[in-house]
Amino acid sequence: MTAPLVLYTTDGRVSIVTLNRPDKLNAITPELKKLLIERFHEADADPGTSVVVVRAEGRSFSAGYDIGPSPARAVRRGNALAWHESLTDDVRLEMTPWDMRKPVIASVQGHCLGGGCEMVMMCDVTVAADDALFGEPEIRFSNVGPALVMPFIVGLKRARELLYMGDPIDAKTALAWGMINRVAPRAELAAATMKLARRMALISPESLMATKLAINRGADAAGFRNAIRAGLDVLAPLYAARTEVGMKFDEIREKEGLGAALKWRAEQFKE
Repeated sequence: MTAPLVLYTTDGRVSIVTLNRPDKLNAITPELKKLLIERFHEADADPGTSVVVVRAEGRSFSAGYDIGPSPARAVRRGNALAWHESLTDDVRLEMTPWDMRKPVIASVQGHCLGGGCEMVMMCDVTVAADDALFGEPEIRFSNVGPALVMPFIVGLKRARELLYMGDPIDAKTALAWGMINRVAPRAELAAATMKLARRMALISPESLMATKLAINRGADAAGFRNAIRAGLDVLAPLYAARTEVGMKFDEIREKEGLGAALKWRAEQFKE
């Protein structure tokens, strides 16, 4: 029997949602996205818990959305409206931790890229292993993640550099920049995350929910949600645009596979 792509368990007052596609670095497929949203909602509705942990099996939290060749991508080619619809669904996933009543703690190891990185930034607190790498490399093949949460987390100057260049940062830098809350040795990540989650669960759930709602309402009043929507509306047409780099990347991906396309682009950024 094939293991579920997303798992749900509880540990006392803590819900645990686990991405379970380790052989593909937990790259997010449409099915994984659907199940992840469902498990998040299940965790948020669970009367026995007051804190949620999102984690992942394998050596990486998530390499982002699965951008391998697919019939769905082929149908959207050149169609800005179709891309807007697809990306709206992606943003719905990434916003789910933000919109949940319960606080969500992300537990991150290895690669945390693209949509995975955006989703983690939408979580309330992040504990990262010392081997974690964060970034949004999509711009290197003429895509940009539309959920522009990063400027709110690390500031405009740092966000511009990361988003314009697509370079990743390590856990130490992410901590210094305020993207994450804590760093733990890789072997101690699970224990460090659960220790924090259990301590948080000692707080009354009513207090946690009210505090999260108050913080989110303040962010929304400052324009957070409008900025996310604006990013979606502005950037969706880019996915349909015919750029020189994008067309070459697609050509290599379709003929030689995604790995070859990523390698071709990465070679150009070597110093």
